[in-house]
Amino acid sequence: MLNRRTFLQSMGAAAAPAAAKKPNFLIILADDMGFSDAGCYGGEVETPNLDRLANGGLRFSQMYSTARCGPSRNCILTGYYAQQNACDIMTPGRIPAWTKLAPDHLRPLGYSSYHVGKWHIKFKPVAGGGFDRSYLLQDQDRFYTPRQHFLDDEPLPRPTADDNFYATINIADHAIRFLRGHSPAKPFYMYLAFTAPHFPLHALQEDIDMYKDKFAEGWDAQRERRHSRLRKMGLVNCPLSVLEPEMRPAWNTKDAELIAQIGPGEVAAAVPWASLTPEQKKFQRLKMAIHAAMITRMDREIGRVLETLRQSGELDNTVVMFLSDNGASSEQMIRNDGHDPKARPGAGASHLCLGPGWASASNAPFRLHKSWVHEGGISSPLIVHWPAGIKDKGKIRHTPGHLIDVVPTMIDLAGGGTPKAEAGEPTMRGRSLAPVFQKDGSLERDYIYFNHSNNRALRAGDWKIVAAGKDSPWEMYDMRRDRSEQKNVIAQNQAKAAEMAALWSKVDAEYVRVREAAPLSSKALMGNRTAAK
Repeated sequence: MLNRRTFLQSMGAAAAPAAAKKPNFLIILADDMGFSDAGCYGGEVETPNLDRLANGGLRFSQMYSTARCGPSRNCILTGYYAQQNACDIMTPGRIPAWTKLAPDHLRPLGYSSYHVGKWHIKFKPVAGGGFDRSYLLQDQDRFYTPRQHFLDDEPLPRPTADDNFYATINIADHAIRFLRGHSPAKPFYMYLAFTAPHFPLHALQEDIDMYKDKFAEGWDAQRERRHSRLRKMGLVNCPLSVLEPEMRPAWNTKDAELIAQIGPGEVAAAVPWASLTPEQKKFQRLKMAIHAAMITRMDREIGRVLETLRQSGELDNTVVMFLSDNGASSEQMIRNDGHDPKARPGAGASHLCLGPGWASASNAPFRLHKSWVHEGGISSPLIVHWPAGIKDKGKIRHTPGHLIDVVPTMIDLAGGGTPKAEAGEPTMRGRSLAPVFQKDGSLERDYIYFNHSNNRALRAGDWKIVAAGKDSPWEMYDMRRDRSEQKNVIAQNQAKAAEMAALWSKVDAEYVRVREAAPLSSKALMGNRTAAK
């Protein structure tokens, strides 16, 4: 693995003085944002700040998540698969004592650490996670009046309708406050986790108005255009996946109840756009406008955070990484405060979800959505921007990566080298992406593993096996030509598929065995605390 010293030397003498200071880290995570939503990934959504980061840095075409929010956050904070340590709220099992979060690794290297936004980890961010400061938004279902949010592990009062609170803006406000309070004598690590564009679709009207009738042609046309742009950009070389109307989360609100509560404009499956009624088309394009508005607002708030870094003189020496925790969601649920059909779409009293049709567009050209480990559920954008350390500007990296790579990348660039396993601790599965910042294809990896809700997959080199559900058979795809998973080639490669399936079973069992055999962690857990009234 290329350590920081070797990496900086390889960048050349001209780059070395600017990069001699330890870099800061700003890890930005979107929630349920599709692979091709951002403009720099072929989308129609206006994301000028993300686009500028991409133009001045790198875009990765094959970055992977776990397909779900909790496990992905586990990976991005620990460098391990969720099955190895179960410290996220969605993975059942014991949390082993050896579990460390990113601040535990970076503090000995001189870093201050800050968390802002969504969490989904069982530890308290400060007392258990090791962050110096934290603003935790525990309530993802209310963008205007959250019931649970915490400052440095302590509950905050609930905002009222008169407070003009909007989660995306408030998250950025806290990030800026922490950055302004940071001592420039130390480098920093900030984990900035937005809740946008996760459902419910809550957006400011001024942002929605930007997209009036923008998506009138529907998801079929949008999928085709995104596919075309992605191919021209060089981000993909696969065919466009087909719609799969039958593939919907089992926990969705039942179709009849959903339509009864939302209205006749709702659509429960990813059917062809031409089959919709005029009323459905009108309502569906409004939902996509709200989704786009949420992303554009997030982009604006990211811009405010970046401007704070620019003003402090820290932007050039900050490694900015932008990712999504999973693909766009086909979930359609009405929960918590319910849905008021008389409320303004996008207001706090409404509870709309993007749905499978538009999710298929947001994840284009890939197959399926959040919670599946087909490419649409696990493919994340990754933008890396670091002027002091990356000489390639606007380039694409096709080297496969995973969220487990974020922690070892930071440790490497901070001067910690390759993480060493201590007694009783398994080797960190993540790999430093630092060599890929310099040259594409320069990272060796034996496999990438996936297991979420019995959806399972393994990628080894250019081969991928995948199965949708506990009792579903394995499928096999050639990732060089068919990342959209349209041609199952398992019949022609039975020996290789059997070898990979056996490896998946071995790895899956080993992760659980090692985790359950370890002593329990004694770090402070979140518990069942509620926010102050």
